Amino acid sequence: MNLFNSALGKNITFVRPAYFIISGFSGIPNIKYYYVILCFVYIVSVLGNTVVMAVIYLDHNLRTPKYIAVFNLAFVDLLGSSALVPKLLDIFLFNHRYISYNDCLTFLFFCYTCLSMQVLNLVALSYDRLIAIMHPLHYHVKVTHRFMLSLIASFWVFIITVNLVAVGLLTRLSFCRSVVINSYFCDHGQMFRLACNDFMPGYSFGGFLIALVLWFPLSFIMLSYLCIGYALSKVATAQERYKAFKTCTAHLSLVAIYFIPILITFTMSSGIHPNARIINISLTSVFPPMLNPIIYVLQTQDIKASVKKKLKVRKDSKMKSEVVTEVQRVSQRKYE
Repeated sequence: MNLFNSALGKNITFVRPAYFIISGFSGIPNIKYYYVILCFVYIVSVLGNTVVMAVIYLDHNLRTPKYIAVFNLAFVDLLGSSALVPKLLDIFLFNHRYISYNDCLTFLFFCYTCLSMQVLNLVALSYDRLIAIMHPLHYHVKVTHRFMLSLIASFWVFIITVNLVAVGLLTRLSFCRSVVINSYFCDHGQMFRLACNDFMPGYSFGGFLIALVLWFPLSFIMLSYLCIGYALSKVATAQERYKAFKTCTAHLSLVAIYFIPILITFTMSSGIHPNARIINISLTSVFPPMLNPIIYVLQTQDIKASVKKKLKVRKDSKMKSEVVTEVQRVSQRKYE
């Protein structure tokens, strides 16, 4: 209980600064080119995720439990990119490094909520692939629209709750020394280390949160693919194994893009330069939302076919319109 006394005490006066200073990317030569790349990445991310959401919404054939999770992933990517990249560019490109106390906590909440939901969406998609391959005959019974909507909704409630707790613990800290955050956003790990009172509750909860929304989902995804691999090893022909595994390639690509940079950063954290660490983590935050829709459009036959169908319908309607216009012109000349 003594561990949480400083965080839960009622008669404690907390020192809260008027602002924090975001100091990431300092001393990196030609860093403005990186900001231009981030701007391009953000534009592609917004367009790509909007297209994926529109295609799933407009095509009734894609309104399946799997694509509920894909739609939510696109929505989270769009929301996360819009919460992070414009603010990041405003801070560093336009040199607005001062951010108010309340704005910093709000910034932190939205960034961590979206990053955490990306991981849990990958968990939902891995469960979908696990049931589809291991229990194909029971897939439509076990993975229903109601189940997937309930799963996604429970993930949202869970992530919002734990991030509100994390922000609440930060409000119980006093910042009476430095207000400089050595990161590219209001980083939870950097912020509680600036406190001059007992930050152990925030530190403990932060470690618990990392295990809960990073290592546990990664373990579940790896375990699910071990089970998928075992199930595919029992399939009679290599062609059938390849056909079944091909349905997992898009999801595996997303898992690799999200987790590999994080694993590299964690395993090399002691020997990596702080600026290299900040750039690596920032790339992990902004590149998956750009690449996710591209991967799903290129590697998922259903979405690819739907996009081609929409483009063909639009092209045919345009040609019909041109033909009708030409016929009207010919008729008008005839009567003249």
